[in-house]
Amino acid sequence: MKSLINEINPAPSHIARAHFDAMLQFETDCWDTHASLQSGIDDFILVDVRSPALYHGGHIEGAINIPHGKMTERRMAEYPAGKTFVVYCAGPHCNGANKAACRLAALGMPVKLMIGGVTGWIDEGFNLTEPVA
Repeated sequence: MKSLINEINPAPSHIARAHFDAMLQFETDCWDTHASLQSGIDDFILVDVRSPALYHGGHIEGAINIPHGKMTERRMAEYPAGKTFVVYCAGPHCNGANKAACRLAALGMPVKLMIGGVTGWIDEGFNLTEPVA
């Protein structure tokens, strides 16, 4: 008898490795984003895709605010070519970051989704900026 976990056999290791390597091409996490912000290496642009009101209520320091609906070819041409966009939204219950990633990819821009969003950021013990009055 097998547990529910092993009811379907795990993939062979070489296939699992390829799958998880591929996932990391699409995603980053809060910890790596925080460490990258602290490093000062300037090879990515962090984008909060929530509404301006939520952004002003507290966001990750260093993030810019571009709701996914505002990601047009003209708007995104303002940013340097070759930088990776890291997008986040409220958390795992929100698909705004996924929508933003789709828009950026359609525009030919390198993009990764920060899994966890604001919820994950706070869960990791990291702070948001103070609300703007």
